[in-house]
Amino acid sequence: MKTKHILFFIFMMPLLIVSQEIPQVTDIKSMTFIPDYFFTGSTLNKWKGLGTGKWSAQNGTITGMVQQENKSGILIFNEAFQDVAFQVSIKRNSKVETGLLFRFQENNKGFEAVLLSVDGEGTLVPFNVYFDEQGNETSREQLAQAGGIWYRVAPALKESARQYKSEKISKAPLVPIDLPVKMPNTDFVNGEWNQLEVYLDVNVIRSFLNDGREVGGTTGEEKNEDGFGPVALYIHGKGESQFKNILIKDISIKETPIENISGRFRVQRISDMYYSWGANAADFNRDGFLDVVAGPYIYYGPDYTKRREIFPAVASSPSLEIPYSKVQDTYDINHDGWPDVLGSAFKTTLYINPKGESRRWKSYNVLPEGIRQNEITVFEDIDQDGTPELVYGAGGFLRYAKPDKDDPSKPWTEFTVSQKGYATAHGIGTGDINGDGRIDILNAFGWWEQPMELNFTQPWDYHPVAFGRYGKRSTNIGSSIMAVYDVNGNGLNDVVANLNAHGFGLAWYEQKRDKKGEISFIRHMINDDYQFNNKGGVTFSQPHGAAFADIDNDGIKDFIVGKRYFGHLDNYYDPDPYSDPVLYWYRTVRNPAAPGGAELVPELIHNRSGAGSEVTVVDLDNNGTLDIITSTTNGTYIFWNNGGNKEH
Repeated sequence: MKTKHILFFIFMMPLLIVSQEIPQVTDIKSMTFIPDYFFTGSTLNKWKGLGTGKWSAQNGTITGMVQQENKSGILIFNEAFQDVAFQVSIKRNSKVETGLLFRFQENNKGFEAVLLSVDGEGTLVPFNVYFDEQGNETSREQLAQAGGIWYRVAPALKESARQYKSEKISKAPLVPIDLPVKMPNTDFVNGEWNQLEVYLDVNVIRSFLNDGREVGGTTGEEKNEDGFGPVALYIHGKGESQFKNILIKDISIKETPIENISGRFRVQRISDMYYSWGANAADFNRDGFLDVVAGPYIYYGPDYTKRREIFPAVASSPSLEIPYSKVQDTYDINHDGWPDVLGSAFKTTLYINPKGESRRWKSYNVLPEGIRQNEITVFEDIDQDGTPELVYGAGGFLRYAKPDKDDPSKPWTEFTVSQKGYATAHGIGTGDINGDGRIDILNAFGWWEQPMELNFTQPWDYHPVAFGRYGKRSTNIGSSIMAVYDVNGNGLNDVVANLNAHGFGLAWYEQKRDKKGEISFIRHMINDDYQFNNKGGVTFSQPHGAAFADIDNDGIKDFIVGKRYFGHLDNYYDPDPYSDPVLYWYRTVRNPAAPGGAELVPELIHNRSGAGSEVTVVDLDNNGTLDIITSTTNGTYIFWNNGGNKEH
């Protein structure tokens, strides 16, 4: 739609709350952005009605009523936007159509806008909609389907692709019946408060009902002159609707923070290119110094200024591409005395070190092609024979794979850990949960107990525990690396995990034993979305790359985790994608007065890099303190741990 004139009552006034002031909301499932405006009043002096609707406000709730069929009630906010985030809670007791309007503007016949409609059946459908000068709807056209992770600007549509198919958005797939947590029903429910979160950015509108799946559409070919106008509340047909928790944010403004680096760490950016979400370390050239591998390059220690390819280096676009390398592990897999590299996540490739020869490394796909693996993997010696195995999910199964002792370039032997349906795209961990000396395997649905004898096909005993959750705008569940260690010092291993790698939330799970020795866990939240009072005031989405290690040398492991900037790519598919790409370490503090006897206290490492899918912790310079390596959309980083001594 082209802009002609802006409504005469739109005032270019400053918005009402500062960017970091968090409003108090009720009956809300998630708060994934900090708004510029939050309605709390009992007057409508910043809103204007159009059409036949009657509008009133009380204590932050706006009520609209239309008394005639086929008539419309429009309540227009007095700020104009092109790109905007708009969240409301809606309640209605009938099937009256309710919705939100965007880019409400004049044309030569009246007005036009983009409508996100909640129809009488509770289905979300986006439209271009047109009104006469009195605010009566004259026509509408359904938008073609758009959205998803792959673009910010929807491509031009062929005529054959313009039909939009609206769908119910929250039907969960068939899953095992004993899962401890299941995908919630996110259907619109009349008579209850329903959360609607909508983003209009360039030519794509993305909507999320009750924290459910995205429903998106495109306003048409982007010509850099998309409509411009205020947002509005909308009722069409005879009935009443209520609106509260009205949050509005101008998303055309983005912010880069002033760089902040912890006094404990010195940062070295060894690459400013986007090659990888994973990195690791080993002495690849056997000169006595640890080197770093990140994506296609090895960066040679001790100064990390020289690099060499192990496979052809092609940088990715942070806006448009997911990198080839996501998780990388290092080990002398063929036992020739030279460390090799294992790249995993989605597919697994073994790169064999050429023993110092100046060439790229031979590579071998060591797991079956055609079976998509999950995004997070662990390289751990599961059977404790001295050689690590790869722990992963694929084809719905949780598995680990073991290299051939004589020729690790051959396909690895796969061992099944779970029944089908228990693997998750995110979140995996290893550790001894029950104290029997054997390594168990975890994911968001619980833990699997390693048996006394291992074989190829027999699943391990499953113990259901909700180590993750759905919601916060993500339809997936699970974290990155799940940490297993004794958090509170009582001799039992606990679990620390992000709750949702594409949402919000971090918690530690306190292990408990009853008189019979049965194991259970109590969840202690550390941080959540913006509506909560989080530990240290820290809130961030997309908690991806993580690790656990003793950062401060107090003898207790800590948890390191960072935000993956964008989440997937440069758009609003993921919640809060453009907030600061932070990297934190959570110091484990044993405190008898704290819930569970411990607390995890956040300390910022860096606010301009974040994490990819992997964080590696290793003493690179052999000075007795653990350093941190990350590879992200912004490049590859080493954070040198000086033990808290800023003069180091």
